Amino acid sequence: MDIKDKIKLGSETAKGGFRNEEDVVNRFNNWRKDNLAQQWLKAMGYSIKEIEFVKALKIKGSYKADVQVQIQITIKLKEEIDCQNLQVKLVSNPQGFNQIDKRWVKKYVEMWDIKDDIVKLLKHFTGELPPYIIDPRDPRRMFVDEFSEEDQEKLLNFLRKNKTLILADILKGRGKFSAEWMLVIIKNGDEETRWALKPMNYVLNFYDGDVAITPRGSFKIGKITIQRKGGDNGRPTANMLQFKINPALLVD
Repeated sequence: MDIKDKIKLGSETAKGGFRNEEDVVNRFNNWRKDNLAQQWLKAMGYSIKEIEFVKALKIKGSYKADVQVQIQITIKLKEEIDCQNLQVKLVSNPQGFNQIDKRWVKKYVEMWDIKDDIVKLLKHFTGELPPYIIDPRDPRRMFVDEFSEEDQEKLLNFLRKNKTLILADILKGRGKFSAEWMLVIIKNGDEETRWALKPMNYVLNFYDGDVAITPRGSFKIGKITIQRKGGDNGRPTANMLQFKINPALLVD
């Protein structure tokens, strides 16, 4: 099955609701009797008649475990054992946004070798450093459109230059737990449930796009919003950098 067939197959409507990610694990482990799990396996390119067993479990300690829920699927075929990592998104509001990565700026410095001048600007943006202008819209931090034109262009150029690396890290992750698939499930109580299971390369291309400043003074890369985390009842963690998407866009 080629990639076009997988993408076409990987969106359907199912009966029954989902409470949490454990339901996904249980369905995979009950694959012989669970029609939905069989649909997912087919969307991943497997022939059901060639599968001998499937073992699914939630994995911890992955590169993105602080934000993502990932499931590792071990599939025993007649001639080989295969292993797949799935990123799972349960969505209650099809119009809502979902956090896909959040860290302190210093953590992104380690990942992307960010230069000192860009680090300083990002910390003004998140609130780790106070505003450098008089009378900012928010006394705790700066919005991108409050930076000088020179500083705005520095930040945009950094994102443009590193866009491919940034997208891969925040969507796919690194190392042995990097995700090959994204499973999005739109929860709707116990009624019909819409879902999409897409190859990660498709997901990366889908959310990719131009780098720009949003009308609210944050950044975006294609369909991905980059903003100050905020909230947290004023705790210091509000000053982390956050990446958000609407996973429901993957569901046809």
